[in-house]
Amino acid sequence: MEEGRLAVKAVRFDEYGDVDVLKVVDAPTPAPGPGQVLVQVKAAGINPGEAKVRTGLLHARWPATFPSGQGSDLAGVVAGTGPGVTGFAAGDEVIGYTDSRASQAEYVVVEETNLAAKPAAVPWEVAGALFVVGATASAAIRAVALTGGDTVVVSGAAGGVGSIAVQLARRVGATVIGLASPANHEWLAGHGVIPVAYGDGAADRIRQAARGAAGNAAGNANGKVDAFIDTFGADYVELALSLGVEPSRIDTIVRFDAVATHGVKAEGNAAGASASMLAELAGLIADGQLEVPIAATFPLSQVQDAYRRLASGHVHGKIVLTL
Repeated sequence: MEEGRLAVKAVRFDEYGDVDVLKVVDAPTPAPGPGQVLVQVKAAGINPGEAKVRTGLLHARWPATFPSGQGSDLAGVVAGTGPGVTGFAAGDEVIGYTDSRASQAEYVVVEETNLAAKPAAVPWEVAGALFVVGATASAAIRAVALTGGDTVVVSGAAGGVGSIAVQLARRVGATVIGLASPANHEWLAGHGVIPVAYGDGAADRIRQAARGAAGNAAGNANGKVDAFIDTFGADYVELALSLGVEPSRIDTIVRFDAVATHGVKAEGNAAGASASMLAELAGLIADGQLEVPIAATFPLSQVQDAYRRLASGHVHGKIVLTL
């Protein structure tokens, strides 16, 4: 491919706004520098945080520079390498991430250290959806110091992050209570999670579920909850506190204000980001030990529709752009 040729389709937005500010434009083909890899993208997941950046809700925390690209998650094929790259070569299939808001494009430059080999058994759309949810879920599990015998509640348990977090929590031997809409209860139960409906009375339903799991967690006849992972926001931090969970064992990926007001944690994908984490999760997926539900796929040209679907809520798993 001729570097600099205006032939690469990429998502851009020139101002903060709703989904209608997103457009797919012709952009120069990026060129890898030292330690960098040029990847032809096959799939790129979309995430709620990107929508919040685009609307300006996170301007104070993560401001955009216009024109802005979009996207962190990616999977694809190595198209070229910069000087000093030794771990990858043209033709290699990879999973990775970029911190440059650039993965929603036909080609993207990625740091070699942000890439891992894609196992052949992992589908492109799953590989391209893995980074943000995988890193965030992994960080949340560590943040609440989850161990076998604990009882943990996960809000948004069937969403992108939640669906990974509940599985990782089960892998460490915890009893997992998942807050989700009834439509997702069968999936949760099938993955060893105790499903609980959200809404009025959720605290009582959680305590009842914890008591019912006393056979799996000895001594939990009083409905004790040890940890809480909030992937949804709203008033779930306050719900966790009302259940008697210590602030140090509550992690939210939405309510950043609660860190100061309640002393809880807000460790997200930045705390869990690494190529080794990607490789580990990809290996679990390839071995059939971890599932990344894919709610829908859209071609890059339909990026607006993809984010409209995300904004509609109640998404089970991930939405992915395919190229």
